[in-house]
Amino acid sequence: HRSKMRVLVSAALVAGAAALNIRMSAGAAPSASAAAAADASSTAEPLLLRAARGQKVERTPVWMMRQAGRHMAVYRDLVKDYPTFRERSEIPHVSFEVSMQPYRAYKTDGVILFSDILTPLPAMGVDFAISEAGGIKIDPIRTRAAFQKMLDSAPFTPETDCSFVGEVLTKLRAELKGSGATVLGFIGLPFTLGTYLVEGATGTKNGFAEMRKLRETDPELMRDILSLLAERITQYAIYQIDSGAQVVQVFDSWAGHLTPDEFEEWAMPSQRQVVQGIREARPDVPVIIYMAPDTYSKEGGFIEKLAASGVSMVSVDHTIDISEARRRLDAAGYAHVGLQGNLDPEILRDGTPEQIVEKTTEILRAAGNKGHVMNLGHGIEATTPEPSAALFVKTVQEFKH
Repeated sequence: HRSKMRVLVSAALVAGAAALNIRMSAGAAPSASAAAAADASSTAEPLLLRAARGQKVERTPVWMMRQAGRHMAVYRDLVKDYPTFRERSEIPHVSFEVSMQPYRAYKTDGVILFSDILTPLPAMGVDFAISEAGGIKIDPIRTRAAFQKMLDSAPFTPETDCSFVGEVLTKLRAELKGSGATVLGFIGLPFTLGTYLVEGATGTKNGFAEMRKLRETDPELMRDILSLLAERITQYAIYQIDSGAQVVQVFDSWAGHLTPDEFEEWAMPSQRQVVQGIREARPDVPVIIYMAPDTYSKEGGFIEKLAASGVSMVSVDHTIDISEARRRLDAAGYAHVGLQGNLDPEILRDGTPEQIVEKTTEILRAAGNKGHVMNLGHGIEATTPEPSAALFVKTVQEFKH
């Protein structure tokens, strides 16, 4: 399938170039104003960046969460030479290559840094291990003494301790200059990062029991952990922007198990602190927020609360219809906040070509051509066929509003 697709793409490019040459030779030489317009077009801000700012755009931009990774054969081949996730995400030329793989294959409108939300933790004095199966291991922070040890570590300086991140973003920005693609950075928000610090692992295994216990037994310590993370994660996001990221996506993946009252107490304040810190420091950079569907966040349970953080866009999961998400944000006074999403990744993985096109088109029609970035409702599944991902991107890019 990939070989056939490359042949078709190559043929289309050749035909397009030939047609362009015929039109150019048949007509008069381009005027100075036409040349200036062409030059302005080539240097215009990227499509996804304009859409994330809420501008009306010529077509809907598209990318996929987790687009760089296991669903691609080129990535699986690369794993043979770089067997650990931290090698692949922390060796600059490897992270750059992985970040570019989906763009080269699908010409996505967004190219996101290949990294992890835990990546800045060692620079904060908290090391971590991650297995190929995704298991996380961290020495947990559940006492004031353990937190003090984190505080007493060297000052957080991402420019030196996470220099590989900046190097990759700078290279991506240079590589994609004039391509029309947008470079995205990303961070984990304090509550979600805090679950890893307190649990010492992914908290879904035990229902975030240690996190809940610490909130109940030592709420002051819990707030201090979240406050420190908010301060440092804001600094890390600004570093990503200054290194080349044009849009930043922030993830509070694990906050969806909180009840609405718990969410307002334990997740919303640090969300606001980080988002507003980014927006105040770099006001031209859009911020997109995403939360995975969970007990209380599914079916758009928290979308109004997410919009209240001050973001440019809310990335919605696939458990709510995008037209309903739009209606609710408008009703709550957030008509200026855009939406990202939200094809069900299982449809992309298991659906027929006809089903993928039908559902994608349905979402595009409902969302319109202003304030929408097409994406999935969750990260792309590892077993998703590459032709299906290619079809999804192609369907979005060829859709006419």
